[in-house]
Amino acid sequence: MTVDRVALVAEPDRVRLALSPIRRKLLERLQTPRSATELAAELALGRQRINYHLRALEAAGLIHLVEERQRRGCIERVLAARAEAFVVDPSVMGARAASAVRAAAQDRFAAEHLIDSGAAIVRDVARMQAQAARQGTRLLVFTVDTEVNFATPADLERFTTAVADFVAREAARHEATTGGRRYRVMLGGYPAPRIPRSGEQDETVRLRRRRDSRRSTH
Repeated sequence: MTVDRVALVAEPDRVRLALSPIRRKLLERLQTPRSATELAAELALGRQRINYHLRALEAAGLIHLVEERQRRGCIERVLAARAEAFVVDPSVMGARAASAVRAAAQDRFAAEHLIDSGAAIVRDVARMQAQAARQGTRLLVFTVDTEVNFATPADLERFTTAVADFVAREAARHEATTGGRRYRVMLGGYPAPRIPRSGEQDETVRLRRRRDSRRSTH
């Protein structure tokens, strides 16, 4: 059986099955085919308990049987994960929550709009990537990723307008092209996560230490 590089998990029940700590560990270990006996020894858990979780993962279609082999008078099943990585379809959060996000996404500066667009990227690309892998073809995509410093919100708005105008002009130029394949292009921006400089404590760690210090003085 062909192993997908990325598999989309779109059913809530399958997501719940995979989310428990022990099952996440099993999925990680099963990137390389293993038996319940091998997993039990590696995780220092009972084989019966391992088998229980493996049966649940197999029923959910997250792992598959690689081979059966004879071992000490019994048949040992060797299993492996169906994909190198599993991506949860954002729509699993529920139709009501998803529609609320879409209803709030009224303009290109709304965080809800970015979330909704990002969810669509995860869902569509994961599905097409899995299909391309099954067909033995390559999914042709591109990514534009950079960081820009904006001194004021007005600078951000001017930049966004300029990028939108450029994309609109280029899209119009390619509209005249016949044949080929239509692409969806999404560009988004959000504050870059702050990475503490060398020797600088993370703000959360600093606040926790200050709180603990105050407690110790009382």
